[in-house]
Amino acid sequence: MTLDRAVMAVAGSFILLSLLLAHVHSQHWLWFTAFVGVNLLQSAFTGFCPMAMVLKKLGIKPGSAFG
Repeated sequence: MTLDRAVMAVAGSFILLSLLLAHVHSQHWLWFTAFVGVNLLQSAFTGFCPMAMVLKKLGIKPGSAFG
């Protein structure tokens, strides 16, 4: 798995998990969903993604998701 696909997988997992937690535990988990969405949006414009930095340090190799 490449870095860009790993970032999308982690972001999607975080969103689904927070939606599940909002449904069964507390509506406040939707703030985490919003945080992930805002982070994805800002990274699309700036190219800065903290999750990508973490995954790169864990040894995930860079790649092109759609190329």
